[in-house]
Amino acid sequence: MLERTIRIRSARTNNLKRLDVEIPRGRLVVFVGVSGSGKSSLVFDTIAAEAGHQLNETYPPFVRNRLPKWSRPETEGIEGLSPVVVINQRRLGGNARSTVGTITDTWTHLRLLFSRVGSPHVGESNRFSFNDPTGMCPTCSGIGEVVVSAVDRFLDLDKSLAEGAILLPGFGDGGYWYSRYADIGSFDADTPLREWTQEERRALLHGGEHAARLGTRPPKDYEGIVERFERIHLRTTDNLSDRKREVIARFTRSRVCPDCHGDRLNEAARTATVAGLTIGEMARMEITELLGVPGKVTDPSVAPVVAALEERLRAMVTIGLGYLHLGRATTTLSGGESQRIKTVKHLGSSLIEMLYVFDEPTVGLHPHDIASMTTLLRQLRDKGNTVLVVEHDPAVMEIADQIIEIGPDAGAGGGELVFQGTFDELRKARTATAVALEERVPITTGPRKATGAITVANATRNNLKELTVDIPTGILTVLTGVAGSGKSSLAMEMVAQHDAVVIDQKPVGTNRRSTPVTYTGTAPAIRKLFAEHSGLPANRFSANSEGACPDCKGLGVIHTDLAFMDGQETVCETCRGRRFIDEVLRHRVNGLSIADIDDLTITDAIGRLPDKRIREALTQLERVGLGYLRLGQPLTTLSGGECQRVKIAKELREATEPTLYVLDEPTTGLHLRDTTVLLDVLGQLLDRGHTVVVIEHNLDVIRRADWLIDLGPGPGRHGGRVLYQGPVDRIEGTATAAALRDG
Repeated sequence: MLERTIRIRSARTNNLKRLDVEIPRGRLVVFVGVSGSGKSSLVFDTIAAEAGHQLNETYPPFVRNRLPKWSRPETEGIEGLSPVVVINQRRLGGNARSTVGTITDTWTHLRLLFSRVGSPHVGESNRFSFNDPTGMCPTCSGIGEVVVSAVDRFLDLDKSLAEGAILLPGFGDGGYWYSRYADIGSFDADTPLREWTQEERRALLHGGEHAARLGTRPPKDYEGIVERFERIHLRTTDNLSDRKREVIARFTRSRVCPDCHGDRLNEAARTATVAGLTIGEMARMEITELLGVPGKVTDPSVAPVVAALEERLRAMVTIGLGYLHLGRATTTLSGGESQRIKTVKHLGSSLIEMLYVFDEPTVGLHPHDIASMTTLLRQLRDKGNTVLVVEHDPAVMEIADQIIEIGPDAGAGGGELVFQGTFDELRKARTATAVALEERVPITTGPRKATGAITVANATRNNLKELTVDIPTGILTVLTGVAGSGKSSLAMEMVAQHDAVVIDQKPVGTNRRSTPVTYTGTAPAIRKLFAEHSGLPANRFSANSEGACPDCKGLGVIHTDLAFMDGQETVCETCRGRRFIDEVLRHRVNGLSIADIDDLTITDAIGRLPDKRIREALTQLERVGLGYLRLGQPLTTLSGGECQRVKIAKELREATEPTLYVLDEPTTGLHLRDTTVLLDVLGQLLDRGHTVVVIEHNLDVIRRADWLIDLGPGPGRHGGRVLYQGPVDRIEGTATAAALRDG
């Protein structure tokens, strides 16, 4: 008999407290709770991890070794699972060859269509592939762009050669190449380059005929700086060192390929047409517009290809991505766009009884666009699947068959089942989510006064239409608009034109030894505190030094590589997971050993550690709402929203000069209650004289803005214009105004 529930017994992953729960199958279930409560630990690290692990176990060892690894959760049992599909917010990334067309397989269908009915006939479908030598443009190797020297960055005209006017590594006084320019008698090494003639500067940079016209001709083997740089850095085929990569990044820029003009294909592939359009022209059309093209092909021999292509394009329009085009690089997509693209392939799937797991699918969606995602979630459920969603948006909670809240608080204060029922029942409960649903942040009517303004001039990035916008300084500006309206493009242009600090949600730690203690720089102060109380050298209290357990090297666990099976981590038997040798663990401060420090939450540590420097550093993390983190918690385990707040805490601690901060959807991963905490933190940055610009769809953040810049009116080519700029309480006539009124 088929199980009608997913039964979990005694789940103990991360902060889950022997959690028991039964989740109905074939339903849309939304998991809620404050940030850090344990939602993701239950849904992703327990349910999805066990389902993924069990599915992998059905494959032979050779295949299993090439599949994603799933760490088995700590539970006494899980029953009623199905094969799992995890659709997370991780950006698609990829390389320069990955596009919306290739990642969704629509490019494969287009290639097949052109190879069969394209005129003139070119050949097989690989002839239309920019990843195949037979189809790619020979000039740019199918990238669509070429790397060229950024010559304007090579010289500092206010300096002489002797003072380091040539900014390229190795060309300054004492550098390997310096004498090839300063000592040949053709150039005055002691005169600032601004005082040289234009012809002398051209000879220095480009050599050739310019050098031949100099009064004192250079040697016959003379190379201009540009030629020498390109020979050394751009025409080498060896594996580039990190240093060379850094130099290339600093002194080059990309431009559209002069031969294929961005189409990526060779001339034969570029000239073939279907329905009067080349494949390059189709790749540049918005998907909404492209959807009407395949139907013009009436040849019955390619009817299946046309149908498959239309189905895939229609699916992208359905989930709100119609403003994209197939040639768009996946590296430029947001986390929300990436997540929605991953769902496209599942819309047409005939598989049922699957387990779909979503991580905040409304990220990157304007309130106006959320209906498209909720429609998708219901479609997947109605086909006979179980859909589990971690979400904070009330619009998604409202369509759920059941809501499960984990809490009541974050970190050690969470990990319990505090509510299970319908949305209407949740509203009558007194949980953190229920209380937050009842509260509504009022619209700001007394905004802060700007201290000045910076100008973003003539912005044409992506869909921006020659925008020139003034951004007020010293206040909170929120960029709003429907998905694809140009918000991120405007922010990127602002960062490009002005010095700005981007506070994103990328990980802040790269290995398990990186913790709140190491990140805030409090580790030396903690070691010094223990040294003063014990009389031992401070390095004895470092898990990376003499005091570390010799068997686990201070990690507290032993990792065993089991070849084709999942690697196994076991608690170190020597130190019992405490990471230090007994001699070190004997010494205590306020009753705490150095190992006990790792188990303290930030809030507890502020109250228990008698050292002003430690308290001041940790206080910033508490002020951004992360007081529940343990001091020894690896930063690799933090969510994107938590990583972003850690970075804000660092800026609160270190930033002194007025700075421009740019944040992209900082409410990602934040509970409704925690959004208020975030707004208070941004207020702290403003109180210190900084400027904060936020891209956001969250209505609570928009209501608290001092200044609003609303873009649109639609996505893609239908957007890219400023519809409104001014105080938030005066906006009207736009999708954002409607959302504020209705929300």
